[in-house]
Amino acid sequence: MKVCVGLSGGVDSSVAALLLKAQGFDVFAMFMQNWHNTEGTLHGDCEWEEDKYVAELVARKIGIPFYFVDLSAEYRQRVVDYMFDEYAHGRTPNPDVLCNSEIKFDAFLGKARELGADMVATGHYCRKQQAPDGSWQLLEGIDPGKDQSYFLCRLDQEQLSRAMFPIGGMLKSEVRELAARADLPSADKKDSQGICFVGKVDLPVFLQQKLTSVEGDIVEVFDAWYADSEKYAVDAALLAAKQPCELSDEELEELSKPLDYSNIVFETETYRSGRHHVKKTRNKPNPWGVVAGRHEGAQFYTIGQRKGLGVGGHAHPLFVLATDIEQNRIYVGEGENHKGLWRRVMRIAPDELHWMRDSLAMAVGQERRCRCRIRYRQELQNAVLLMRSSGLFVVFDKPQRSITPGQFAAFYALPDPSDKWDAPELLGSGII
Repeated sequence: MKVCVGLSGGVDSSVAALLLKAQGFDVFAMFMQNWHNTEGTLHGDCEWEEDKYVAELVARKIGIPFYFVDLSAEYRQRVVDYMFDEYAHGRTPNPDVLCNSEIKFDAFLGKARELGADMVATGHYCRKQQAPDGSWQLLEGIDPGKDQSYFLCRLDQEQLSRAMFPIGGMLKSEVRELAARADLPSADKKDSQGICFVGKVDLPVFLQQKLTSVEGDIVEVFDAWYADSEKYAVDAALLAAKQPCELSDEELEELSKPLDYSNIVFETETYRSGRHHVKKTRNKPNPWGVVAGRHEGAQFYTIGQRKGLGVGGHAHPLFVLATDIEQNRIYVGEGENHKGLWRRVMRIAPDELHWMRDSLAMAVGQERRCRCRIRYRQELQNAVLLMRSSGLFVVFDKPQRSITPGQFAAFYALPDPSDKWDAPELLGSGII
């Protein structure tokens, strides 16, 4: 069997190639370049060239053919343009998830097959196995700190059938040790960070390639707003009084809606200041909030963000609670336990749902216990999935911090507690 390894220059894909070669597969490596523009990036202009150089050295060390492919046009069209559009509409996308489904296991897979590959292998920490019905299951990797199944939550059965994950059954420490023993050039290379194939970025600068910077208000929300909010009180009462399966469609719909802070308005007043009594304008005090600062554009911020706000004078950090693109406002709260950061219910539209296997799809009216994560490396959270005609509602057992529109939620089967190496199956995913 001929296998193409997506060799990135990192230690994980290097060990994947090493293992496949040792197992007797007909292996070749291919390095893909997906990004040329360095505007807004926080690394040197030639980082991809260094990665390519290391990847070539690894291929030579292992003794496998090496190829190069430029997929930058496909990456811009399918990943980056989508990313810009999502931010423009006030949502926070996850480009790494799209990179896997649209580039690594689509465009890259196509190029690999042109070169005769039957399968494509990557250095992802996850596993796959065949179910009794012949379909392919995607499982977490056994390293709890490195599982990357979340990033593969949009793959379909055809893509999974062509995928190999040679290091999914290993710990990261074992991968490093094996690379060192084999004297691979990538053995000590640090893990990549930031946006897939772009790297670490100054997000506002990066997004300003297409999105216009317009100043607006940063509004700090006080506890008094929640005390006076009818929706906040009704939502809390509903969740305290009813089990998830007892909630009506209308109640689930209402619970899934984010809090709306647009009723925090500021009246102005004039006053005279200084020796010369210069007339100035200021906001009247408002018990619900205060204009705490200014920002460069609401589309550059995301729920839960704490860095880059530029507002001081607080005992605890400020976090973004919500963004309002139309009014160009962002709302913030002080402290990681601020009431506006936490929610228990979210909704996924029917056309944004993706099931890893057809047999896992839920019909309207069905419910399922599962575990869920709403961001990479988040510990899996217990939840109930409720399928309704208007979409899939996820009701968490405990409130979750910073549920963010545009991000991916991934659902996992409940694990077998008697097996410490049992890795739950990734059931499906959806865009929040």
